[in-house]
Amino acid sequence: MWALPPSDTVLHLLSYVALTAQAMTAALAAGRRSMDWAGVCMLGCITALGGGTIRDVLLGHYPLVWVKNPSYLALTAIAAFVTILIARHVHRLNVAFLVLDAIGLVVFTMAGCDVARQVGAPLPIVIVAGMITGCAGGVLRDILCNDVPLLFRSELYASVSVVTGLFYVTGSALQLDHELWTGLTFALGLTLRLLAIRYKWEMPKFVFGGNQR
Repeated sequence: MWALPPSDTVLHLLSYVALTAQAMTAALAAGRRSMDWAGVCMLGCITALGGGTIRDVLLGHYPLVWVKNPSYLALTAIAAFVTILIARHVHRLNVAFLVLDAIGLVVFTMAGCDVARQVGAPLPIVIVAGMITGCAGGVLRDILCNDVPLLFRSELYASVSVVTGLFYVTGSALQLDHELWTGLTFALGLTLRLLAIRYKWEMPKFVFGGNQR
């Protein structure tokens, strides 16, 4: 049985940052598809809360995170709407998109691991739950925008989530200071993802042609 973390102020605050960041990535993606304002706000909510919703359904963890905390819906919708207002004044939007997405990936991975530990899941399920929480929202965003998901087309992504999850739960297993370890995990995961983007680190690709024997 996993030792449950104490009340974690650091992760709680980072979760608000991640919700805002993921909603903003959704707004930027929606803008490229010329969605109306209602569509932008809806996509922001789906992107920021979709991974946690899928995780909770799979783990039987109820109430769902946004049902228990309706303020999350308001936060993500407002963040998406504010992005509409400031997007024209923000330069290098592609860089902003990738950084915001990386923040969401790392923080949601840690949050997903915590939820899985709360229901007494074994280590493999904890890591998978973290990965689903971190990755699924972005996948939903890209699918709804008719894009190939970042998970399937870019530099190390799911691998960053797995490494982040493993590093995070290691701190709990060793009973280290939880808030300090949360901060270190965030720094590690974000740095790894940004370095992967900068230097185009990728997993080996499977290339198969129909005429190959």
